[in-house]
Amino acid sequence: MVLCLLLWLGVTALCVGFRPEHAFMAILLAALFFATDASRRLVVALIPFAIFGISYDWMNMVPNYTVNPVDIGGLYATEKSLFGITLASAEVLTPNEFFAIHHAPWADLLAGFFYLCWVPVPIIFGLYLYFIGKKGQYLHFSLVFLLVNLLGFTFYYIHPAAPPWYVASHGFDFIAGTHGEVAGLGRFDEMTGLGIFDALYARNSNVFAALPSLHSAYMLVAFIYALRSQSPVWLKIGCAIICLGIWATAVYSSHHYIIDVLAGITVTLLGFVIFEYIMMRIPAWQRFMSKYTLYIS
Repeated sequence: MVLCLLLWLGVTALCVGFRPEHAFMAILLAALFFATDASRRLVVALIPFAIFGISYDWMNMVPNYTVNPVDIGGLYATEKSLFGITLASAEVLTPNEFFAIHHAPWADLLAGFFYLCWVPVPIIFGLYLYFIGKKGQYLHFSLVFLLVNLLGFTFYYIHPAAPPWYVASHGFDFIAGTHGEVAGLGRFDEMTGLGIFDALYARNSNVFAALPSLHSAYMLVAFIYALRSQSPVWLKIGCAIICLGIWATAVYSSHHYIIDVLAGITVTLLGFVIFEYIMMRIPAWQRFMSKYTLYIS
């Protein structure tokens, strides 16, 4: 465990850049791993989420725009042709452009709350499954969550794509090293005075990773496993509402095109099918899952 943490910290410091939260997480994981048998099992159960976080961070080693050309104008034109909104003046806008003009304080507030849920709520849902004793369902959920991310990250390198706010701010020219912007979520920051999204997006250098929208994927994974784990009705409804809210916010806030959201849904369903109907039919994988489930139980 200690060697794994040191390796992670060393590679991160050398290739990405060391931040205080890296040290905090390493100390926390080490403390939990050695504290008690129960906390050790929890750390082992959280490995899929740890791999997700490390993978996301390590994508900064090789920016996806250095691997393949970035789709900027093509995606914009396709969105406009499929989902364009025609104004009385005959001008055609993408839904993002329409909402950049037509927005309301109540929608800005809801959008901010929904987008704050995209990672914390699925992780909380996973912990809920774990602590109520549904260890097997938790493991399926967390590993599908990881698989969906890895599929999405892979596509980011195959087809780098600019988000709608990039076109609004920079046009159709490619600018390497562009940092993230809050776009429509800035209105939430202004209303609340919290500056949450400004802090989150100011240091985001992975801006050409709009397609598929993994924001749109995470709560869908949670909703699927809320159904499969026979969770309470209130939890299923809550996951469904947050999922739909994030999909709407992704477009409303100009962080994703509708195409991106549909691609995120597709990647989620693909990851679910691959895991549950292909991987889980492989005897060696079944044995691994049985041992993993037994250990964390």
